[in-house]
Amino acid sequence: MPVTELKRRADELALVSVPKRARNEVSTVDSGTSVVESDIGIPRYSNLLAPIMLMEGHQGEVFTVAFHPDGKYLASAGFDRQLFIWNVYGECENVSLMTGHSGAVMELHFSTDGNTVYTASTDHTVGLWDLETGVRIKKLKGHTTFVNSCHPVRRGPQLVCSGSDDCTVKMWDPRKRGQCSTFNNTYQVTAVTFSDTAEQILSSGIDNDIKVWDTRKSSILYRLKGHTDTVTGLALSPDGSYVLSNSMDNTVRIWDVRPFAPQERCVKILTGHQHNFEKNLLRCSWSPDGSKVSAGSADRFVYVWDTTTRRIMYKLPGHNGSVNDVDFHPSEPVLLSGSSDKSLYLGEFE
Repeated sequence: MPVTELKRRADELALVSVPKRARNEVSTVDSGTSVVESDIGIPRYSNLLAPIMLMEGHQGEVFTVAFHPDGKYLASAGFDRQLFIWNVYGECENVSLMTGHSGAVMELHFSTDGNTVYTASTDHTVGLWDLETGVRIKKLKGHTTFVNSCHPVRRGPQLVCSGSDDCTVKMWDPRKRGQCSTFNNTYQVTAVTFSDTAEQILSSGIDNDIKVWDTRKSSILYRLKGHTDTVTGLALSPDGSYVLSNSMDNTVRIWDVRPFAPQERCVKILTGHQHNFEKNLLRCSWSPDGSKVSAGSADRFVYVWDTTTRRIMYKLPGHNGSVNDVDFHPSEPVLLSGSSDKSLYLGEFE
């Protein structure tokens, strides 16, 4: 008998035969959502190639991450001053690399139409980038020191707000050269976002209060008091009724920012995550349906809370450094995180 016939094929010897592409069988759950079951029998809840995907390539700490509105791409940036665009599906390849900032990128966001990326940088500028060409199309100058945060409007004119260590909040109209409205704050500003209608800007900083500014009168409408340490992240809920805040006092709070809301606007306090001596600007995020929130944490875990019960639903390990930013996928149960360990994780949840 020839020796070749005695040899068994490699895939028969393998403990678990894993073909290059898992042969996924789809089974439908009662709720109508499809759960994909892999060969090994692990239920799958998304179209990611694997339940957890790791992305590496940054040369420094990752400070900010965001999904593209259509969910096919994501962006990340940080200490290495580079803006990475990645595929969400398949092997999660890096598809574009944009450079131009001369300082760390502290925060980035996509425009609602997904064509533009807005960045805030320690080089004192706010950048506007064309996603298709990978080129910076505007450099908004006006701040005199580090820009910690920026956010575009959800709808309407192409406005963007920014907050800086120069103790100002600025609102820019990139179509008009050199024009911006300035709101003078007493202390450094670490986080900003627009209200749903863009009639107000919410800002916060090292004085612990969240201020709500009237953009037409350039004055403070009211303050949200309750945090006992620097607020490092702000996120408006999908329906525009609530704002989420992450603070160095180790709480995440949900505030009612609707007009005519009761005097006590703090409706939920969530705990469990940690800030530490690093004093990073840890951001926070809402799920698309508003039922869950997530926040960065210095203890290397990604936390997800149920907004109704205030319970921690997930405490996700994997990172080897402070988790600085998180974002929920616009249409799938997938969470993105960026960390000081220079890596990003995509993970699916039930």
